[in-house]
Amino acid sequence: MSTTTLAVLVPLLPFLGAVAGLLLGRSAPGFVRPLAVLPALASAVLAVIVAVRQGGGTPIVASTELTPTGSVPIDLALYLDGFAVLVAVLVGVVATCVQLYSTAYLREDPRYPSYAALVSLFTSAMLLVVYSGDLMVLLVGWEVMGICSYFLVGHYWETEAARSASLKAFLVTKLGDVPFLIGLFALATDAGSFRITKILGTVAAGGLDHPTLIALLLLAGVAGKSAQFPLHTWLPDAMAGPTPVSALIHAATMVAAGVYFVARLLPVFEASQAAMVVMAVMAAVTMVGSGLAALAQDDIKRVLAYSTIGQLGYMTGALAVGDRGAAVFHLLSHGAFKALLFLGAGVIIHAAGTNSLAAMSRMDGLAKRIPDAFWTMTIALLALAAIPPFAGFFSKEAVLVAAEHAAGGHTEAAPGAAGWVVLVAGVLTALLTAAYATRLWLMAFRGRGPAAPDHGKEPLAMTGVLWLLAIPSLGLGLAAAPIADWFDGNELTPTLTTSVLGTGAAAVGAVLTYALWQRASAKAAAAPAAAPPAPGATLAAAEQPAAVAATVSAATAAAESAAETPEVAEVTHEHPAVPAGPAADPGRALLGPLHRHAAEGFHLDAVYDRLFVRPVRAAASLVRFLDREVVDTYVSGAGAGPRLLGSLVRRAQTGNVQSYLSALLAGAVVLAIATAVLANVNAGS
Repeated sequence: MSTTTLAVLVPLLPFLGAVAGLLLGRSAPGFVRPLAVLPALASAVLAVIVAVRQGGGTPIVASTELTPTGSVPIDLALYLDGFAVLVAVLVGVVATCVQLYSTAYLREDPRYPSYAALVSLFTSAMLLVVYSGDLMVLLVGWEVMGICSYFLVGHYWETEAARSASLKAFLVTKLGDVPFLIGLFALATDAGSFRITKILGTVAAGGLDHPTLIALLLLAGVAGKSAQFPLHTWLPDAMAGPTPVSALIHAATMVAAGVYFVARLLPVFEASQAAMVVMAVMAAVTMVGSGLAALAQDDIKRVLAYSTIGQLGYMTGALAVGDRGAAVFHLLSHGAFKALLFLGAGVIIHAAGTNSLAAMSRMDGLAKRIPDAFWTMTIALLALAAIPPFAGFFSKEAVLVAAEHAAGGHTEAAPGAAGWVVLVAGVLTALLTAAYATRLWLMAFRGRGPAAPDHGKEPLAMTGVLWLLAIPSLGLGLAAAPIADWFDGNELTPTLTTSVLGTGAAAVGAVLTYALWQRASAKAAAAPAAAPPAPGATLAAAEQPAAVAATVSAATAAAESAAETPEVAEVTHEHPAVPAGPAADPGRALLGPLHRHAAEGFHLDAVYDRLFVRPVRAAASLVRFLDREVVDTYVSGAGAGPRLLGSLVRRAQTGNVQSYLSALLAGAVVLAIATAVLANVNAGS
């Protein structure tokens, strides 16, 4: 079987699995799990075979005209280069792990059949984006991913949080898709084709008439899909969906689709120096802001969500300095350890009965209850913090090396200013990343208080997947040298300067967080624990120091809100209530007065509410008033006039023949008199 045929089957198999799952979900529930896992597994195996055959050599191109348009043609095209085949392997592996994990994690979910089918369709759309050689076909996969994420994030649609999160994700990404679509048409108009190969040829020949405008329009769509500032606010709220969905969205090519798109068309962006600077600033603000926000989150999944935003900022920063090899290398590395982090978080939630870090910090022995999650998440957090020799260290260093080269003027692909912006922000983000990774590990696994509940060993379908993903999280960085040959040939190995800067910053962040955690733990142990409400409870709280009382109140509220989510209620066992009390949270000391603002995402949602949501709602209210009070009044009046005239005429229709004859006679007399009068008048004149 040819490589092209195998490549066609890679996205086709999950699609067929989705269709079969939807058709048989109710009538043959026994087939649901095999139809979820086997197509994804087969697709992953075929993606590996395609990658081996392609081997990082000459791109494999195949196409057929999809439909005549009369102007710019649309082709069903494949473009298989080193980037595409490796990213497809990532998608296949992560999707298979998510499907297998979900069979145990959501085993009691009554909507599992539709969930599994949507995950398969999601996988198919991601693979279509990865392999597509035509931008219009890529757009189809791009939009199908958006629809699938809408349904999957809103899986627990009975709750307001899930409904709002799914709608927000859909609307914010569509806000970016509008200029993105305009940019695609403008690009195709200048290039005369939607084919990626022809577009790149046009760029190389200097044939783009509006490179800056096109690049900025496309960048808006990338910001929405890849959750970059200022369109990143949807991603933390998308944690309302099931945890395996979060793993798929964050680790595969849903949020990374924008990064992958820019990597595919990087010469288009390099044609505009202004667009590269804008991209660098966007990446820098995203990296630093998300790192600060992650330090203030109590929900373990929201910490990981802000972490994803920051790591996507690293990838965008690598693209802003003209190194797509470093960007995609970090995409691959991040996909492995972020899938592990989310699936590991699912095991923690499953065992602890809460997704609140504050509540976990008041449990003792959680690490011993779930040793598989403890060890694998430790590996993933070390990779996230970019500690050598884990995968994240090598991929993050590749980004910093690329930024260093651009800052030193060693590349013509990007201005030096972009290099400095990405380098400084990247080093600062390395410190913040290590800090919030250390905070998560300490609060989740080093809690102090009553013993964590013991429900036995977690299902093999969940723990086995964790160890499988731990392998690339640990060893993928060692493949930096050979992977470079699959990309553009640029070196992906660290340099001494960036290694010292990045690892030093990470070490400072980790050590500082640990020291502050010890101090916070001592204060929490010295503070009186919260007791059940009693007649003198209010007076006792008033007698506590203000700082301790505030900490107790915040920790209690966080534990209550995080433990009542529908996912926690569905996938966890019966748990005893976690006693309230102060939580040993080093994030408060690290951020100081910034903590309150960082916990709210620096109030960007509130800003958008005032700038956009409220004006749109006011305009909608005005339109509704005009429609109801003005337009409807005219319409009602147009019907009321004839109705009134009809009612007057109806009064004369009595059905009495004598009345009709009398009226006829009276009319005849009036006409006769009028005729006589007019005749006399005419005769006199």
